[in-house]
Amino acid sequence: MRATTLLLALTLPLMPLAAWAQDASDTPLGIGLEGFAYPYPVRFLPLTRDGEAQRLAYMDVAPTGTANGRTVLLLHGRNFPSSYWAPVVAALTQGGYRVVAPDQLGFGKSGKPVGAFTFDRMAADTVALLDALSLRRVDVVAHSMGGMLAVRLARNAPDRVNSLVLEAPIGLEDYRFSVPPVPDETLLAREGELTAAAYRRQLMTSYALSLPESAIEPFVQIRERVKGAGEYPRWLRSFVNSYTMIWGQPVVHEIPLVQVPTLFVMGGADHNAPGKAYAPPELAARMGRNAENAQALAARMPSGKALVFDGIGHLVHMEATERFNGAVLEFLDGH
Repeated sequence: MRATTLLLALTLPLMPLAAWAQDASDTPLGIGLEGFAYPYPVRFLPLTRDGEAQRLAYMDVAPTGTANGRTVLLLHGRNFPSSYWAPVVAALTQGGYRVVAPDQLGFGKSGKPVGAFTFDRMAADTVALLDALSLRRVDVVAHSMGGMLAVRLARNAPDRVNSLVLEAPIGLEDYRFSVPPVPDETLLAREGELTAAAYRRQLMTSYALSLPESAIEPFVQIRERVKGAGEYPRWLRSFVNSYTMIWGQPVVHEIPLVQVPTLFVMGGADHNAPGKAYAPPELAARMGRNAENAQALAARMPSGKALVFDGIGHLVHMEATERFNGAVLEFLDGH
């Protein structure tokens, strides 16, 4: 790794969450997060989903250090807008990379389709964004649900992906083997009844976060303020459909087939497993062995490696920012 790039990664002034969550009031937000600040300008790509016009939101950030001609695509998790990538964007751009960070349809500032979600469709939307930006090939850094999308993208469009960094990805097991199908009505009711306190507790405990509660408050407030939107039922339906996609469209069986260099960056304390609450106790107890699963899968890949950060939970890039940024830059610079 270039010494100057490592120095930048370890010494850059990190953008506090408050910088992109300027309005912490309880004023309702639109379901496109209108009124919620992102750390960089947001642009939109027109798309069509199920015959309905949609917009894919994205940030496109130029390098601030000496440009190296490469672009990193950041893929977010299910419970987070792309704005949470702020400290990673700062490190990558100082390291010479252009960074593109979209909100997938159904999330953040993008449109909220109400039809079934698929990772294949998300991957196609992502390729459409790369085409619109004339990006032939990118390196991909993906978190949580974004890791499942990244695997599908690498499989469906292998000529567009140079390397993968999978940060605490979900989908390292086939959840259908442990979790029974859950009716949409049950999912809608459960998500709709979740209070701010319950959601805050869910993030802290399910994700085994080593962060203070104040660090995740922007995510809690987004969810609460969206409840005041006139189109909140549409947001809720879209969010529930993303769970059904995660449960019913496993990628674990494809991970060993990914050909590009892949780095798993795992929190050793992260045992998150979507749907675990619906699984029989004897099966739930065996779910979420994420670091162990990542190590086993990396060993089966043509060019896979797993790093485990002990004592860290599901939000590695926020809990261990400097270590994460340093590991990512070292990996990218080597490929």
